[in-house]
Amino acid sequence: MTIEEKKEIFKIYGTSVCDTGSSKVQVAWFTYRVNHLNNHLKNNKKDFNTERALIKIVGKRKKLLKYIEKRNIEDYKNIIKHLGLRK
Repeated sequence: MTIEEKKEIFKIYGTSVCDTGSSKVQVAWFTYRVNHLNNHLKNNKKDFNTERALIKIVGKRKKLLKYIEKRNIEDYKNIIKHLGLRK
């Protein structure tokens, strides 16, 4: 991933390009990483370190989503819909 792609994610989900710490931005970034690691694991089935990292990232994303849900339900619904996390 290039720096420009990262900044684009931060710009879309955050308040500015430099907003890297807000929970919505972190959820979007974790979602990108989860998708990337899933594609990696499809080709490398025995890469157990990456599989462990994927499980940790999914757990962090889940905790952040719970936090967003408690704080502002509308933001939670918007981010879930935009990222396509729930069916």
